[in-house]
Parts: sequence; structure tokens; C-alpha cells
Amino acid sequence: MSLEGKKIILGVSGSIAAYKAALIVRGLVKQGAEVRVLMTRAATDFISPLTMATLSKHEVTSSVHDGSSWNNHVELGLWADAMLVAPATATTLGKMANGICDSAIVAVYLSARCPVFFAPAMDLDMWAHPATQRNVQLLTSYGNHLIDVGTGELASGLSGAGRLAEPDEIIKTLSDFLAGQPNSGEARPQDAKNVNGEQGGTPPATIAVQDLAGKAILITAGPTYEDLDPVRYLGNRSTGRMGIALAEAAAARGARVDLVLGPTKLTTDQNGITIHNVRSAREMHAVSVLKWRQADAAILAAAVADYRPSRTEAGKIKKKDGPLTVKLVRNPDIAAELGQEKKPHQRLVGFALETENGLENARGKLKRKNFDFIVLNSPNDKGAAFGHTTNKIQLVTNNKVTDFELKTKAAVAHDILDALVQEL
Repeated sequence: MSLEGKKIILGVSGSIAAYKAALIVRGLVKQGAEVRVLMTRAATDFISPLTMATLSKHEVTSSVHDGSSWNNHVELGLWADAMLVAPATATTLGKMANGICDSAIVAVYLSARCPVFFAPAMDLDMWAHPATQRNVQLLTSYGNHLIDVGTGELASGLSGAGRLAEPDEIIKTLSDFLAGQPNSGEARPQDAKNVNGEQGGTPPATIAVQDLAGKAILITAGPTYEDLDPVRYLGNRSTGRMGIALAEAAAARGARVDLVLGPTKLTTDQNGITIHNVRSAREMHAVSVLKWRQADAAILAAAVADYRPSRTEAGKIKKKDGPLTVKLVRNPDIAAELGQEKKPHQRLVGFALETENGLENARGKLKRKNFDFIVLNSPNDKGAAFGHTTNKIQLVTNNKVTDFELKTKAAVAHDILDALVQEL
């Protein structure tokens, strides 16, 4: 991973997370990049321009003009291999999305001919507000790249989505994207698109068609764990392999993928995929509902627990004489809620793992949850469902059932996406 010779513009806006911009600059420079820093006036209240100038070894720009001279934002926009805005506040997102050019960041952004990345940072209610989500959707629709927020403790003392992504994650995103691309001023050949074959499956194949380019796809994958106490939980045997294969295939076909991934040892580092790690059904529900608002389609491949313990014990449950009774309560129904909120342009794909009466149960689920089609599979089929690198599926719509032979999950993913493209 290297950014040797790359020219990066970093825009810093007025967030408490601005201190992390110093770590971003240091990391970029350490990898060999040349960095020019832009700051809003509000950002200078959180971290000094002197600090950023010292780390970048270049003067910081905080205004298009300083009263006596004019800073050439057009020239800077043409200079860079990439522009990164981090942290991007709700104010700066709104100005970028709507072309309100009253800061050096927006002036350069509107002039930039390079890829633009933005990493938001704000409190959870600001991040979830429809106005913010609309601005994020507008920016990504223009071809800009979202580096999604993290989840955790916020400056307000609340906990939730809104944290600035970690500097290492931001730098890796830039490095992965720019790897192998020529520096500014050189010829830029078209990027080759590859699909990563699963271990033990077919070798990688070059994918020329970008039939999901510009589409935002939400994919859920893996199990959920429902804690009984600090050491025990209710779970299932899902590995998340099918959902990860779908995410990789969708990204290879040009989609921007939000992968909501339950607790599993598997992961992916493919470009175009933002991973949201969750543990419980309620955590998966919260992230899925949020990401559904800006998605064109969702594929719900996760094996979500229908029930959870009514309470989680603070200490380990000790063995006693006699039986142990655990009261269970229903978890939120992610599929049903997304189906209820589905807009005319959105498409929703479900999974059904059935051990008996598969078609009957799948058709009932298709109608109840407002799916466009459903992927039916069974652990009764050799090599299918949990724990395998292969799967055997049926695609079920209101008036048609399509059978597929046993294939690698990477190949199955493309069968499912072929059907989704027809729906879209």
C-alpha cells in the first residue's frame, strides 16, 4: 500500500474530529503523497493552520482570497490526483451538494477534475436527519465517494452513528483506489474490473459489463448473536459467505455497496464496499433501516435471529439444580420494515432457508414482506446453505420459479444479481 508521488488535497471543516486530520496528513505524507490542506474558518478553531502546514510542509489555504491576493482554486483542482474532505460537517456537505461556494473547500471541489472522497463527522441525529442523508445521496450521485461514518461514543456523550472514520481506514481507502493509477498529468487507462473467486471455487474472471454502475446496494450478511450473559449467546451457523460473495460481485459490476455484516471470521477488502460490523439483530436493524433510505436495492442474505432473551444477565449464569427457563421476545423484522418503506424505484430481495415446504413458505414470505423476488435454499441439499463454499438455489417470484444447479457462491451471487438487474 503506497501513495508515492500522488497529489492529495485535504479539506478540513469545523468538527471536533478535526484533530484527526493531523493524523491523516501525517499518514499520507508517510506513504509518499504530496498534501495540500484547505480549511474552513470554523476548522481553524479546532486545530491550528500552523500544525497542518508543519505536517504537510505546505502553506494552508483557508480562503479563496486573503484581502490582498487571490488563491487559484482552479489550478489546485487540476493539480490533484484526489481530493478528500475529512471531516466533512453537515454544513460543508450541504454546501458541496448544492454548490454554495463560500469557502476554499467548496471552490476547489467545484473546480476539481479528480476523484473526490468525503468522510462525514457529526452527531447521530444530525447524521440521520433526512436533509443530511439527501445531501450525501446527492454527492454520491455526482460520482463522489463516501467514506462512511463509524459507530460509537460521540462528542455529545451519546453513542451511535456519526463518528469520523479512523485515519488508517481513510488512508487505506485512498490508497486502494489510487493503486496502479498514473499520477496527475499522465495518461489514465480504463480500470480493469475483477471478481474475486472464492477459495476452492472458479478462478477470478474479468467482468466487462458494469450494469450496476451508479447503483447503491444494501446487503446484509452473516448471523446475529443475542447475548444471554457475558459469555453465552443465541446464534446460528451462518458464516456470511453468501452475503460477502454478493457484495463482491455487486461491487465488481460497479455498485456502491453497504455490507451490514454480523459476527463472522470472514470479511472483504474489495473496493466499492463499505462494511458495517454489527452483532445483534437490533444493531443490524438500525443500520439497515438507515442505509435503505439511500439505496436502490437491498439483498437480505443475513440469518437474523427471530428472537432474543428478554434480558441479558450482567454476570455469568451459574448452573443450578433443575431446569433453566429463558424467556424470549421478538426481534424487529428487518425485511418486513424495509418492505413496508419500499419506494417505487427500490427493489428488495429476500432469502428463505427452509427445511420443509420450501416453495409454499417462500411464496408466503414473498407476499408478506413485499419482496420483488426471493432466494430459496435448503440445508437438505448436499453442498448448500450454511458452512459451504457452494450453494443451490431457486429464485421465486409471484409467477415464476427458476431452478439453478449447485455452484460456487461466487457464481450464485452473479445469478442473483442478473435477476436484480432485470428488476432494476
